[in-house]
Amino acid sequence: MSSAPVTTAPRSQLNRGVAPAQPGEFAALRVGPLAVWPPVVLAPMAGVTNAPFRALCRRFGAGLYVSEMITARALVEGNAKTLRLAEFAPDEKPRSLQLYGVDPVTVGEAVAQLVGEGRVDHVDMNFGCPVRKVTSRGGGAAIPARPRLLARIVAAAVANAGAVPVTIKFRSGVDDSLLTYLEAGRIAQEEGCAAVALHARTAAQLYDGEADWNAIGELKRAVTRIPVLGNGDVWEAWDALRMLRATGCDGVVVGRGCLGRPWLFRELARVFDGAEPEAPPALGAICDILLEHAALLVRHFGERAGVRSFRKHATWYTKCFPGGARLRPALVAAESLAQLEAALAGVDRAAPFPEQGLRVARGKHGGRQRVSLPEGWLENPDDATPPGREAEDAESGG
Repeated sequence: MSSAPVTTAPRSQLNRGVAPAQPGEFAALRVGPLAVWPPVVLAPMAGVTNAPFRALCRRFGAGLYVSEMITARALVEGNAKTLRLAEFAPDEKPRSLQLYGVDPVTVGEAVAQLVGEGRVDHVDMNFGCPVRKVTSRGGGAAIPARPRLLARIVAAAVANAGAVPVTIKFRSGVDDSLLTYLEAGRIAQEEGCAAVALHARTAAQLYDGEADWNAIGELKRAVTRIPVLGNGDVWEAWDALRMLRATGCDGVVVGRGCLGRPWLFRELARVFDGAEPEAPPALGAICDILLEHAALLVRHFGERAGVRSFRKHATWYTKCFPGGARLRPALVAAESLAQLEAALAGVDRAAPFPEQGLRVARGKHGGRQRVSLPEGWLENPDDATPPGREAEDAESGG
């Protein structure tokens, strides 16, 4: 007797004609000594990409899973919260950490500390944060507007990293009138970075509108000696294939698309291996994943802190499901794993994943801004003077 056919994942209209990867079409992503297959990287996200979430995503598929962003100065000064964020599970390999800093000396010290203590296998640096309180002080997405400062920071990181590869992530620019991504990519290449990643939106866009994949292709044509990764609008596994085929880039960075959908990494592995992905889990299986995620957070942070940190995920896991809006108040009010389990007791476990949930925005979204920069910041782009330490009061995201 033949087995029942495997139900494949639904596709949005945008991806109806996309074929799985052909044998040999794509190569493993090379990040220094690291070979990453499929060529997929988890984007660092504040309060999200901690060790429990990385472990859960890794269970669904291989790739490079980057930590939450930590600040260089706080690490050097021994800040307890920062040291906690920089922790990895004992069996986590490779250990990939995102670092943020604005001062070459402090960044160099932080990288030397991480490498000297054997904490990391890869350091990624964030030059894309669009948050007003960061850019207004000369940090985040403001730094590439001063290329000599960017070069000094990157050079300090690479010089202190030894054999550990350093990569950088940045946005297209401050706004449409000040695009910095091509120069940022060239600086990274010249200063010895192992790869670059472009979130193809400006800081003014925040997370609004569509990412400009044409910019990823332009960066790939300009930066030819190291891999170029694209970030922006990878909501379905098929989007990753479309991005690589359209731009020629070497890999994709997945951010908001995996929120409440860690199995997206399984789907990515399938399409890069030339197969159709299986259907996403039904609501019952998603509830099991949800509880597994919460339990991992509790084990890592303790029950009270772990369950509270899970609340935002509860919204993402139940997005677009019929009855999800009625279910979420009990989930986000839970103070214990037992209360989470009780809230899920009456769900329709057979309810299929809603097709409209494939591309619905999760996490940060909506709106644009006028980017705030320090007074005179653009008048002397060759100024390599680091901004004050207050510019390291940063939030992750790029």
